[in-house]
Amino acid sequence: MELPILPTISTFFIVLSAVLVAVGWYLILQKKKAAHQKTMVAAAVSAVLFFIIYISRTVFIGNTAFGGPDHLKIYYTVFLIFHIVLATTGAVLGVITMVAGFKNNLARHRKMGPVTSIIWFFTAITGVAVYLLLYVFYKGGETTSVFKAILGF
Repeated sequence: MELPILPTISTFFIVLSAVLVAVGWYLILQKKKAAHQKTMVAAAVSAVLFFIIYISRTVFIGNTAFGGPDHLKIYYTVFLIFHIVLATTGAVLGVITMVAGFKNNLARHRKMGPVTSIIWFFTAITGVAVYLLLYVFYKGGETTSVFKAILGF
């Protein structure tokens, strides 16, 4: 089985970002603030690298449509939309949480951090599931514009 290079690399970065968030969470529980900050910045950089690769591929190559059985396409599409909403929410909350941390607004940072982290973990998990459904379990469909790939038109 030959896996597509850009989706594989971008999926690696999203998983790496989630692992780094988990490590950062552990570090702050251990009261290791400096290590927590560095780890969370690395998690954010990893997420940004994912986003750069994803957007570049979307703009220059296109998105891959679901290539699995037709009777599963509606379930895949609903799942993909759920993933996109999670990813967008997680990214926005991630920026807000990081800004609160950098501005030393620790009350807000402590309140938002766990929620943001959990959303990001689910984003990573659903992102891996989308990758598996598109490239591992089923052969990817046509690579085309984002609207046609996701919505079928």
